[in-house]
Amino acid sequence: MDLRTRLAFLGCVLFLDLVSNVSGNFVFPVEHKFKGKERSLSAFKAHDVRRHRRILSAVDLELGGNGLPSETGLYYARIGIGSPPTDYFVQVDTGSDILWVNCIGCEKCPKKSTLGIELTLYDPKSSTTSKMITCDQDFCTSTYDGQLPGCRPELLCQYNVVYGDGSATAGYFVKDTLHLNKVTGNLKTGSTNGSVIFGCGAKQSGELGTSSEALDGILGFGQANSSMLSQLASAGKVKKEFAHCLDTNNGGGIFAIGEVVSPRVNTTPLIPKQAHYNVVMKAIEVGGDILDLPSDVFDTSDGKGTIIDSGTTLAYLPNAVYESLMDKVTARQPGLKLHTVEDQFSCFEFTRNVDDGFPVVKFHFDKSLTLTVYPHEYLFQIREDVWCIGWQDSGMQSKDGKDMTLLGDMVLSNKLVLYDLENEAIGWTEYNCSTSIKVKDESGAVYSVGAHNLSSASTLRIGRILTFLLLPIAMVLLLVL
Repeated sequence: MDLRTRLAFLGCVLFLDLVSNVSGNFVFPVEHKFKGKERSLSAFKAHDVRRHRRILSAVDLELGGNGLPSETGLYYARIGIGSPPTDYFVQVDTGSDILWVNCIGCEKCPKKSTLGIELTLYDPKSSTTSKMITCDQDFCTSTYDGQLPGCRPELLCQYNVVYGDGSATAGYFVKDTLHLNKVTGNLKTGSTNGSVIFGCGAKQSGELGTSSEALDGILGFGQANSSMLSQLASAGKVKKEFAHCLDTNNGGGIFAIGEVVSPRVNTTPLIPKQAHYNVVMKAIEVGGDILDLPSDVFDTSDGKGTIIDSGTTLAYLPNAVYESLMDKVTARQPGLKLHTVEDQFSCFEFTRNVDDGFPVVKFHFDKSLTLTVYPHEYLFQIREDVWCIGWQDSGMQSKDGKDMTLLGDMVLSNKLVLYDLENEAIGWTEYNCSTSIKVKDESGAVYSVGAHNLSSASTLRIGRILTFLLLPIAMVLLLVL
């Protein structure tokens, strides 16, 4: 696979409308996309590039997998759709906004996956609760600010998702029942469901149709109005707040929607009116020294700024930041001999504890929030006594993203990361992701949401691959006669 970074341009719309009286906390079984498979370092990086009537207390997504570059790299959920329900495996991604699954009759949709899962094509005709969405219905007209030219009552409301590398998925919208696991008490769940409108994939091209690491679709957790979270919140079903804690020590972790009351998390403001989770970085500290960087390196104008994204594995820095940071990181080991692995990764031999031999890196953000990254987190071991550096040069990956700072799972793992969209803030705290957190519902009741590791049931060897970054920036709607 080509090693060039491919920022994904996602153009699609999801509208979610729960019509049943759903209450309580939900659980989605979630697993790591690349569990159980050998992958090359090139594949890691290439994947980075593509990539109820009452308010609920939380939605608990059961996580599996491992975010280490030398382990797995992407998390996915198992959701049930239809009547009777059928399970589908969808990527969980904070860098995109939509829910879509591949459908029966799909052109060039993947039929097999090397991820240890069985792919399933959604068939609207096999579900007694499915309904097609036409272009004259409120969903389409409200989404596109009016009826589209050429619309007739019999035409389906369709979408087209186009990616930066030329990959694309196209389909139409369907309404059907989504099956959820509701939290009913401390570490307890029950079954519930609601009606949703989601994308039904009819055609795939490029990497989406040929990748061996295939899934059934994508479940986005972006902050756009079209996201599942936003639609649930606007319907009064959930609080517009969620948190994840990705466990690289034991695999899996915690993913919950709702008001987190424990542990306490300090936050920094989100930059308003951005497509992604953008924040203001103030400084970078390496081994106790603040890096001397150009004054405009942390500008938040178009094409710049800092993005927090769990859909990416590594961390990408503008060239000026990357070079300065790398000089500081390696300065403690003047005899260190760096060599390049797979034409892109800086690696070296080291027989001692990396935490004793390399400096701690700290990112300082607005409102005095700090993100601390330890050597064992930004360095990953590919074989005995051989380590590679996870920091990447944004300019070497994409011309469009050369001034962008993108912080992925490498720096977010083993921390509880809180996305408080109601207050337009994001924050984190170091945490044991194999334990549990506490969330509160409308009545004031507090429940524990525990860690999960669906991958732990697998006997397959965990492989090596990085995750794709899916950055939605465009939308296309098609009307097909």
